[in-house]
Amino acid sequence: MSRVRPFRGYRPTPELCKMVAALPYDVMTSEEAREIAKDNPYSFLHVDKAEIDLPEGTDLYSDEVYAKAAENLNNMIDNGVYIQDDKPVFYIYRLTMKGRSQTGLVACTSIDEYIEGKIKKHELTRADKEEDRVRHVDTCNANTGPIFLTYRAESEIDDIIDTWKNEHSPIYDFVSWDNVEHTVWLIDEDAVINRLSMVFVKVSSLYIADGHHRNASAVRVGLERRKKAAVPDENAEYNFYLSVIFPDSQLYIMDYNRVVKDLNGRSADEFIAEISKKFDIEQYMGEGCYKPDRMHTFGMYLEGKWYILKAKKEIIHEKDPVDCLDVSILQHELLSPILNIGDPRTDSRIDFVGGIRGLKALVKRVDSGNMKVAFSMYPTTMGQLMDIADKGKIMPPKSTWFEPKLRSGIFIHKLD
Repeated sequence: MSRVRPFRGYRPTPELCKMVAALPYDVMTSEEAREIAKDNPYSFLHVDKAEIDLPEGTDLYSDEVYAKAAENLNNMIDNGVYIQDDKPVFYIYRLTMKGRSQTGLVACTSIDEYIEGKIKKHELTRADKEEDRVRHVDTCNANTGPIFLTYRAESEIDDIIDTWKNEHSPIYDFVSWDNVEHTVWLIDEDAVINRLSMVFVKVSSLYIADGHHRNASAVRVGLERRKKAAVPDENAEYNFYLSVIFPDSQLYIMDYNRVVKDLNGRSADEFIAEISKKFDIEQYMGEGCYKPDRMHTFGMYLEGKWYILKAKKEIIHEKDPVDCLDVSILQHELLSPILNIGDPRTDSRIDFVGGIRGLKALVKRVDSGNMKVAFSMYPTTMGQLMDIADKGKIMPPKSTWFEPKLRSGIFIHKLD
């Protein structure tokens, strides 16, 4: 059973939506956000990364940053940048990148279902990043960035959404600076809202695709407000949080690649000799960069050359859904024992490059001297993600990179 609930969303006026919509706060630095938003007073980065409106060098976790975020959001509402729908509604949100589309339902989901494990996670969260979003949500009194959820596709849900799209005009349709088309429809008919709500009851579980920190923080804020409430109210808005829910059949996971600063005291020849104990290695003689085309195969860029690494049979643990992941094999058989990278979440010698940047980004990092070696990965699959979540297990850090990214600022869910 999955409970989805309509809500009275705040959303930009149609003429300003393109200017408001912004990439998620956690895919850019403060400096990048400052540059992107400098000539755009409507950018949602003024809310999501409010430090850009304070003096450079301001502590990102200071009270001033969260207060500025709330001030900017409230000013946008008061000044008519945002409007609020008259009744609780659903929205349909379609993203199209390079001719490929994914269409999700924008709704509120239940903090209790997250607590009960019906909304399933596959990553751990960091306490500092979670606390940051808790303070942001609580101070703004709103969910400002949607959680990216998925579910095993249901044809009845697809049919309802497709029918609505075909019979109604979108309220937004624009192409963002990165050539992603964003199209939104408003579902305001009670019969269709009720039907969608009932069909989702048949969905046994929802899965977090992206936004684990935002999800955990929304739940924490809701629980804290529940404790403080004078009268318990299971329908209070703080018991629900903003989500966009996509069928798994439409999602695309890209590779999440690795670059490392040094070879842990080894020469290139010594390093290759060491990893050849666990991987079959051959130099890639094709043109351009090497992109793995199957599981348990890796690309390695070292001293101007690409190599193909194939995991030997004895290091592939097919019966364990986590250990058989390519990111696990690379970590357990190469990064940790050979390069001494124990915790990739905290080790400064390793960095991660999302597949959207292309493999040339790996070459650039290594050729610049900033990094010594790069590894190109075969993407984790949706089936692997959901299987691991179903078993209550956790994937290694930086296992998935979803594209295209949801935009923040198109939908706001107030908590009161």
